[in-house]
Amino acid sequence: MASGTARAEITLDPLVQSAEQERIAAINVARPSAVSVFVPGGGGGGSGVLISPDGYALTNFHVTSPAGTFMRCGLSDGNIYDAVLVGIDPVGDLAMIRLLGRDDFPYATIANSLNARAGDWCMVIGNPFLLASNLQPTVTWGILSGVGRYQYPSGTLLEYADCLQTDASINPGNSGGPIYDAKGHLLGIVGRASFEKRGRVNVGVGYAISINQAKNFLGCLRSGRIVDHATLGATVTTDPDGGVVVSNILESSDAFRRGLRYDSEIIEIDGRPVTTANDVQNVLGTLPSGWRVKLVMQNEGRTTETLVRLMGVHLQDELLEKMASALPPPPPIEESPDEKGEGPEGEGPEGEGENKGEGDNDGENAPNRGRDANPHAPSKGAAIPKAVEELITARHGYANYHFNEMLQTEFIDSLRKSAPVENATDDLAWVIQGKGIEGKNADGAQQPVNIRIEPGRYAMLVGSTAIEGRTKADLYNGVDAQTVGGILPALSAWRRMLRDGPKRFGESYYWGTMPLGGERPLRHCFVGIDGEMEIRWLYHPDTMRLECIEVQADRDEDPAELWVRYEGDKIAGFDLRYGLENELSLNIDSWTTEPIEPTKPIDAAADTDKEVTP
Repeated sequence: MASGTARAEITLDPLVQSAEQERIAAINVARPSAVSVFVPGGGGGGSGVLISPDGYALTNFHVTSPAGTFMRCGLSDGNIYDAVLVGIDPVGDLAMIRLLGRDDFPYATIANSLNARAGDWCMVIGNPFLLASNLQPTVTWGILSGVGRYQYPSGTLLEYADCLQTDASINPGNSGGPIYDAKGHLLGIVGRASFEKRGRVNVGVGYAISINQAKNFLGCLRSGRIVDHATLGATVTTDPDGGVVVSNILESSDAFRRGLRYDSEIIEIDGRPVTTANDVQNVLGTLPSGWRVKLVMQNEGRTTETLVRLMGVHLQDELLEKMASALPPPPPIEESPDEKGEGPEGEGPEGEGENKGEGDNDGENAPNRGRDANPHAPSKGAAIPKAVEELITARHGYANYHFNEMLQTEFIDSLRKSAPVENATDDLAWVIQGKGIEGKNADGAQQPVNIRIEPGRYAMLVGSTAIEGRTKADLYNGVDAQTVGGILPALSAWRRMLRDGPKRFGESYYWGTMPLGGERPLRHCFVGIDGEMEIRWLYHPDTMRLECIEVQADRDEDPAELWVRYEGDKIAGFDLRYGLENELSLNIDSWTTEPIEPTKPIDAAADTDKEVTP
């Protein structure tokens, strides 16, 4: 251009200008919830994302494992916060941590990742190469290259199911951080990427755990447990003519009990259609072990919808053993400049805390060198602040038992607030009267029902049939035989939990959240062991009101399920079920307490035909 010639004014297309402003606004919405994670002592780190105002955040298992139970976290506000490990999902490569010091943390708005489509705009915000030493995270922008991707387990453990693929730049240090949609809403947790040049150069293929999978595990992670993923107890293949067929099945599985057989076609799992074997694993890989979900299947042309309790991929000790072998060595206490990797200043050893390549998780087969007997012990050489140390309790099978104890207290407080009668002391019996219909009663006629629950004695009168038990064996037999007597151990456990609380009841723990009858919202689940029986209390997340008590006797049989019906705030009745069958529907007329009289029969005026134990 000749000197002195005026430059033409550049005018942006209004659509381009609007799109750019929307992108800037979305970044500003998302950035405050992104977390930079640092291992104390300089042993690596990664990224994370806040999901609640009281500091709970998600990251990767492989990011927290070098740190143990304690880490430091930075936010874009320029502040550094102590953080403590809460719970882990080593199979799904998820971990929950809690940042301390505030109750008003900025947190992400959670999206529905099932609505994500290939080609959607997205962004990744995090701490690549641990460059966020000034606590300002890096933002990369791109598209979702694919959704519903399945990646086979890396080494012995990690499995990425139904994950998101993106071309937004992901590098070591981004692991555990958020991937957002174009509005700044949380779509998933970054986990893997493909790299070249000694694992340092991103090639445009990155993967994130879908936020819908993470939501399924939030309750389990808050429990402080080390959690497992689900399986049907069956293997499947894709039929050449289309559809998914069962190629093998365990007869001990609940799926078999519900009618799934060799050569059955599976149509839906948990409300999601499946047409290939890959689809089946994509759905199951996003669900916790122990959930009960809807299953639609076809046998010999007949379509059936049922409920199936999912099995675990691993036995508990097997999971712990595999997890221990997947842990990287602890971070070094001191490191000379000559020993550092080639990355930028402040970065840990090459790939520390990060996946170094597609399907290659750092430390997956590394020996657990120098780690204490507790694989989640704090990093050696890192002094733990007193405020953090008070939130750490070691226990076998838990990442941090402290948080389970917190939820045990919440459970018993809510159970007692909604107790059906004022107290459950040793000198008072529960007396329930009403009218019921037995499931096997063909004409559906109502019969009077009287129930009496007291320590060491459990009695029930249905019509002219009396059922009485005095030992835990009697209660067990009532469930094992799948009779109406299954109502007694459920009520007895309820009464005893109210009286004793979790500490005195026996082995008790908060399990997490799960569907009730295959339906959402997810209910809180609390477990107590009573002799040979396992009791589960399921209660609503909003009202905290008890909705169902399950009593499991024989693992190869259906548990007794006592479903609680309400009218307003008052308990109106019970439904006792085994599997999908209703054994008794009871409408309650009165529920009272009365002093215990050892010799008093359940109904002195009753003309009973027979008297049996459950």
